[in-house]
Amino acid sequence: MNSCSRIACTSGWSSGLDTLFFRLRSRTTCRRGQATATKHAACADTGEKPRLRAIDLARKVQQEKAKPQAAEAPLSVQQSRVSELKRFSLQLQNVHPNVLAKHLHRSVLYQDKDVVVINKPYGVPVRDDSGSTSISSVLPVLSKMMEGMKIKSGSQLHPCLGLEKETTGAMLLARSEEAVEHILSLHRNHQVQRKYWVITVGVPVPSEGVIEIPMTEKEVTGPQPHYKMALSPLFRMNDAGDGMTRVRAHRQSHPAATKYKVLDSSSGCSLVELQPLTGVKHQIRVHMAFALACPILGDHKYSHWSKLAPQKLPERVLGRLGLEQSKIRYLPLHLHSRLLIFPGASESDITVSCPLPKYFTNTLKRLHLTLPDEKENK
Repeated sequence: MNSCSRIACTSGWSSGLDTLFFRLRSRTTCRRGQATATKHAACADTGEKPRLRAIDLARKVQQEKAKPQAAEAPLSVQQSRVSELKRFSLQLQNVHPNVLAKHLHRSVLYQDKDVVVINKPYGVPVRDDSGSTSISSVLPVLSKMMEGMKIKSGSQLHPCLGLEKETTGAMLLARSEEAVEHILSLHRNHQVQRKYWVITVGVPVPSEGVIEIPMTEKEVTGPQPHYKMALSPLFRMNDAGDGMTRVRAHRQSHPAATKYKVLDSSSGCSLVELQPLTGVKHQIRVHMAFALACPILGDHKYSHWSKLAPQKLPERVLGRLGLEQSKIRYLPLHLHSRLLIFPGASESDITVSCPLPKYFTNTLKRLHLTLPDEKENK
């Protein structure tokens, strides 16, 4: 066989192989198609969804992203206000201790070798036996931060004159046990002045004075039995209604005196400066609510005596605040430790002023209440 015939045979053989390969591939493709069809039919019969491949999932995700997002309905003024108050009330509660310690470190108002004054945030208790985050629980970390994170730092911080969980503002800490005893001794001798700013519902009359009514803790009976601090006056109106009669003092009552001064009033509310001359539990709140009938804004505990319920506000005040009565439970207590005055190491006194929190200043603007400094500049 010559070379030409060999080439022809080779070409014919290759052509045969190509035809055979094409037939086999066609059969395989058909079988795959039949198998896929059979699989889909089986899934349809059994009710099971076909398993998606990775490429199918990717395409599905891309298609979802390509779809135009439906525009969310805009929040009303009241809904925005409530959301704002909700976020505020939860911003520092249940946070990691290091986060709270960093916040307190940034908010230090004054420090020397004996004491530190911090700006206490809203909603964080000074002490909490349940193990949740509190001011006391983060003081070791705060102390290290103030010492430059020295590992062998022997410095410690101790709360001296604490504040309630819902109260904001200047809070005094001591750097040693000896400093704690010294501060408490000064406080017992009325050498530590603490001035608070509050927003009240109502206008105190007279606009300046001293409330001196003892207090005691009483049980409130009813559907929700609970305890509250209450007034325990030494005098009451006589039966004839033309004079006062001295009554027997309650054995567990505590002397309580609060100096107050109205700084401004508008919209049926007031900005009031309070100076407690004694240190009874909830003294400021009880004296304002029950002695002057002007409860502190956001005081849901002492705005009612016989029940536990959110504070009831006049329609005019609700309108100014941009809230509905059904959402008033989110309104925080407007009680701020504004000023601390105490003797320093030298003969001169130390005066520490604490700025108002944002929610407090926002409420002042809404109620058209003016700060004393702003009044003087007008």
